[in-house]
Amino acid sequence: MRVLGIDPGLTRCGLGVVESDGSQRLNLVDVGVFQTSRDEPLEVRLMQLEVECELWMERLKPDVVAVERVFSQANRRTAISTGQAAGVALLVASRRGITVAMHTPTEVKAAVTGSGRAEKKQVAMMVQRILRLESIPKPVDSTDALALAICHLWRGVGETRVREAALADRMRQVRKGTP
Repeated sequence: MRVLGIDPGLTRCGLGVVESDGSQRLNLVDVGVFQTSRDEPLEVRLMQLEVECELWMERLKPDVVAVERVFSQANRRTAISTGQAAGVALLVASRRGITVAMHTPTEVKAAVTGSGRAEKKQVAMMVQRILRLESIPKPVDSTDALALAICHLWRGVGETRVREAALADRMRQVRKGTP
């Protein structure tokens, strides 16, 4: 399974693709950060992000896109722009028929480090160790994207299968005319 993790942001958006062959061993496929200029109008920045997400999904063909769920932030303006960036990623994946999963920062930290209260540095060090990398990817947005992909591969696969099975069952019921 191949997962594209997206750490959404309007100024910097982290993207990281991790692959699993079904075992616990994970492999880095690609990682990067896409940036937009604060000087550009919002709609241009969102369109630039859409194009970049399209390119990543077309080139790397993920099975799942894992996006950070924004649930609260002290800075309302940052939360809104993060939500807008996440919406673009969700739209692009949905348009392509790619399964989408959302994970909270606490879920990601717990999956990668064993503690939902881990510091960013601990997460980055564990991403390096899990993927057997020579160095920690920079900037932190790229490490966060990889952590999202790892989280989904380790925790979200089962949840996705349950959700897909429930959806298939519901579709069968609808086809049979059962409300």
